[in-house]
Amino acid sequence: MTDILYTIVAFLVALGILIVVHEFGHYWVAKRLGVKVLRFSIGFGRPLWIRRFGPDQTELVVAALPLGGYVKMLDESEGEVAEAEKHRAFNRQGLAVRAAVVVAGPLFNFLFAVIAYAVVFMVGIDGIAPVVGRVAPGSIAEQAGFQDGDVLLRFDDKDIVSWDHRRLYLFARALSRASVRVEVRDADGAVHTRVLDLSKVPLEKVDAGLLERGLGLYGYIPQILPVIGALEDGPALQAGLQVGDRIVDINGQPVKTWNDVVEGISPNPGKPLRITVDRAGERLQFDVTPAAADRDGQIVGQIKIRPSYAEIPAELKVRVRYGPFGALREGAVSTWTMSILTIKMLFKMLQLEVSTKNISGPITIAQYAGHSAKIGLDRFIMFLAVVSISLGVLNLLPIPVLDGGHLFYYCIEAIKGSPVSDRVMIWGQQFGILVLIGLMMLAFYNDFTRIFQ
Repeated sequence: MTDILYTIVAFLVALGILIVVHEFGHYWVAKRLGVKVLRFSIGFGRPLWIRRFGPDQTELVVAALPLGGYVKMLDESEGEVAEAEKHRAFNRQGLAVRAAVVVAGPLFNFLFAVIAYAVVFMVGIDGIAPVVGRVAPGSIAEQAGFQDGDVLLRFDDKDIVSWDHRRLYLFARALSRASVRVEVRDADGAVHTRVLDLSKVPLEKVDAGLLERGLGLYGYIPQILPVIGALEDGPALQAGLQVGDRIVDINGQPVKTWNDVVEGISPNPGKPLRITVDRAGERLQFDVTPAAADRDGQIVGQIKIRPSYAEIPAELKVRVRYGPFGALREGAVSTWTMSILTIKMLFKMLQLEVSTKNISGPITIAQYAGHSAKIGLDRFIMFLAVVSISLGVLNLLPIPVLDGGHLFYYCIEAIKGSPVSDRVMIWGQQFGILVLIGLMMLAFYNDFTRIFQ
């Protein structure tokens, strides 16, 4: 219950920050360009809290449904406007002013991401040294000549400080089906250049686990012992296993590492197993039947346990940190790269090259919010940056009812010399609402599918 409350609070905090950032962009630019703002609402529906501020007595509202927000401006299409204030009505503004007000929301999302990344890079973010711990047999990395103990120095001309430091760059190159030159220092201290042909990576493996599952490069981590670090509600907990138990054998087969545990359980979905554990010096046996689970299209056994991870040695701990200007540059580059990646992923989904399972809804976002908040403030801020970029890109799509839809109408107006007709506006709104409902249903479907899997 505590975890659920933590997740809900983290999600609401994240959502509140991002809504305020986006809507403040519209509000700030509208005020600077002489448009009267009537209401600044965080959320939709029935107002729960209202305050008025400023010379225009703008309403600041917190509403019941927190999945968005809006800025309501003076507009003759929404009611009668006094003659003395008509020059401040949104509909009376020139095309450039209206476009600037509309585009300001997404631009503030991108600006927030740049600042968020820069703050994290300035303070510094902990990571693990970029040392190769294992190269998967037959993988792209093995074909390129990578070996255990290699230290990654550069991807093309970009220095690598930690294992995760340039993952976003690699992701972008993989989507472009390009090759990357990797400078490494081997275990003997010699420096080599190896080439990763990312066009060989199947598009479905171009995700957060690209280095590992896509290329076969695994970072060095201390050997994980077969000690249970956490249990979820499942076969192990129901059978009586506890946190701290050290698994000794499975069906009589000795267990020395956590990998032995995985190899003993995964191939046996639905088959009873006799698991022996050491609990405070006492040997105990439990009969456990692994549940069947789908992992990348393959049915495997799971008993819902996680390992107790060993401490990372001090010599493998690194900190990615930049000065103020370097951090700002890295923040801008990360924001730009992430924006382009998001657009490319959307296009590849439309071309059916990438699965729509990559679309996440509020449930998955809430889980990530809670998880990142637990890890630390730096991870939570980076999570906010990523979601802010996604919101910025989404809002710029040329879908009516979104900011991008309004900009699309303004482009038509600029070409034809007059606004689009009311009939087209109404048809566009209906189409836009249908598209958004479809996307939301797909996102919720993906969320629930992930939960049940």
